[in-house]
Amino acid sequence: MMAPVTFAIVALATVVAAFVQGAIGIGFALIVAPVMGLLVPQLLPVALLVLMLPLNLFVALRERDAIDWKGSAWISVGRLPGTLLGLWVLLILSAEGLNQLIGASTVLAVLAALFAPVFRPGPGACVSVGMITGVTETATGVGGPPLALLYQHRPGPELRSTIACCFLVGELISLVILAVAGKVSAEQLWWALALVPPLLVGSVASRVVHQRIDARRLRQGVLLFALVSGIFLMLPW
Repeated sequence: MMAPVTFAIVALATVVAAFVQGAIGIGFALIVAPVMGLLVPQLLPVALLVLMLPLNLFVALRERDAIDWKGSAWISVGRLPGTLLGLWVLLILSAEGLNQLIGASTVLAVLAALFAPVFRPGPGACVSVGMITGVTETATGVGGPPLALLYQHRPGPELRSTIACCFLVGELISLVILAVAGKVSAEQLWWALALVPPLLVGSVASRVVHQRIDARRLRQGVLLFALVSGIFLMLPW
């Protein structure tokens, strides 16, 4: 049963997150995962992964000409072993431990995004990031920061479209493995379905403004929100 206030808060977070993801290529999981972790932790990671499928399909199709197909292929190579390891992590953690992992993963991702040096993605880096993303996204729903870090110094269309393409492949792999392991519930799927309209609102809004928005300031805002949320999740309650 959805509590109206809880649903309204999660829906608002979904609208904002979809807008941010569509505009700059990252941010959806960084915004939604901490909110779900605090209010409805039983939805993670499945509801978040399901929601990200249409979102990333939308972004990938919008800028498909800019996708780095070679990099995407190497990232997908690392994704499968990472996904299996992420499932193992999910199976052994309690709800409190999962929240702390989400918080720690978010904070580390923000710090890496802020302080990583400039570099161009190569096959080795792509495979490594694919593995890391497989672990974190399957266990917590948060997988974007390592990919964003990998492509953060590439042109905006390439960053957004390539990350979206990698997410599509990776999320399907994660969901299949989670379903086989019995970690997909009806409640998670119903919440994801109910949150599709807010997701569409944010996505359409991002299409209108994504070429005019100040991406640097928006990215800074996302990272600040993620940092505060991650720290909050890590606190004992």
